[in-house]
Amino acid sequence: MSVFKHFAKTKVSTDVYPVLKEIMELYFDRLADDFEMFAAHAKRKTIEVEDVELLMRRQGFVTDSMPVNVLIEKYLPMESWKLLIPVATSGNYVIPKPRRK
Repeated sequence: MSVFKHFAKTKVSTDVYPVLKEIMELYFDRLADDFEMFAAHAKRKTIEVEDVELLMRRQGFVTDSMPVNVLIEKYLPMESWKLLIPVATSGNYVIPKPRRK
């Protein structure tokens, strides 16, 4: 629940946490089901980054004015940026390597 405390703008009563835990479990179960459906629809057995981006777009987190890279920079530590956001270095070498489609 420390993540919830981090993002909550007000104090949260301790008796709220069991309810939040139950709601979050339901939410993440549904999330996993959605990811599985996206992968199955694409005839894959693996959930890809594109599936996550699609779900975030459908939920309204990612929009034309709020791309996924902005959310990565806003909410994830800088160490994660290098793994998720492609950057061109000298010699036009791109890291991380672009995913094959």
